[in-house]
Amino acid sequence: MRIAILGAGSIGTIVGAYIAAAGKNVELIDTNKAHVDALNSSGAQITGTTEFQAKVKAITPEKMSGIYDLVLLLTKQLHNDSILKGLLPFLGEQSVVCSLQNGIPEQQVATIVGRERVIAGAVEFGATYMEPGVSSLTTEYPKFKKYAFQIGEFNGERTKRIEQIKAILDIAGGTHISDNLIGTKWSKLLVNNAFSGLSAALNATYGDVLDHEIGMISAVHIADETIKVGHANGVKFAQMGRFDIDSLEIRSETEIPERIETFRFMLKASRLLKASMLQDLEKKRKTEIDYINGVIPRLAEGKGISTPFNEKIVKLVKGAEDSLTLPNFETNMKFFEELVEVRLPSFNPLQNLNK
Repeated sequence: MRIAILGAGSIGTIVGAYIAAAGKNVELIDTNKAHVDALNSSGAQITGTTEFQAKVKAITPEKMSGIYDLVLLLTKQLHNDSILKGLLPFLGEQSVVCSLQNGIPEQQVATIVGRERVIAGAVEFGATYMEPGVSSLTTEYPKFKKYAFQIGEFNGERTKRIEQIKAILDIAGGTHISDNLIGTKWSKLLVNNAFSGLSAALNATYGDVLDHEIGMISAVHIADETIKVGHANGVKFAQMGRFDIDSLEIRSETEIPERIETFRFMLKASRLLKASMLQDLEKKRKTEIDYINGVIPRLAEGKGISTPFNEKIVKLVKGAEDSLTLPNFETNMKFFEELVEVRLPSFNPLQNLNK
């Protein structure tokens, strides 16, 4: 099987290193020539919660050739149209594109490359690009090896090809097959909205959010808005790491402390994670905010659902994009304090929450 990792950034580098070390025919493809050169000269170096190095083959997109049997799509949605159209000459009749992008891009991917070619997936671990050739795993290693990916067919069937792709991804980290593809993607979107969104809007790690009372109340409300909008659009959220995401919906403010503790337990292995959107802001690049938190107010239209927390995330991240500056944690946290005061005027986090 000939494998391409299209978008070999922080996550793609880690996945490619493990697959290459297992002797598979894999090419890491990225537009960052310095990164590609370093991967070819020194190999892929993985740091952070583990230490690992592997010899890999890396190329820039213009060097692509032949037909790939499996493409692991890890590029950003910002450029999907041009990237996927450019991929078409390298796909055969039996080629599979496994979308591992953030958000819910599968319909757009299917429109361009063909629905029959698409398998969807969700990445459940974090990584940070450190320098050319070096990626840091920010999720605790044992969790990474147990829960790294979820993948699934559009129709939920357990096919031969989904088993083959699971076997490939299992080389890197624990891979689980979902019979509820849409629910899987929305569950991943919920975590991204709550924690990647706040990480980018506040210039913070997940741990910084987990340790902050207002940050956690905000995360719970961001998740709640996502669940309510998902339900209004016919989504049944899939479990993530055996957690029932549907059960995290807020029906009473008295449930908030319990929801906070649930999220703190769910995310305790990801404290070091820094959102890829924040990494984009650090590099003065456009982020995927419209495809992450921006999805919620867009799909809430006409549904009678208020989404102020997700809207605030979008506004703050876009403001940082436009000004080419990094968000200030204390300054931006005040905006969320104001939202909490409006939503929960009688709720005192210092009295009700445990760190």
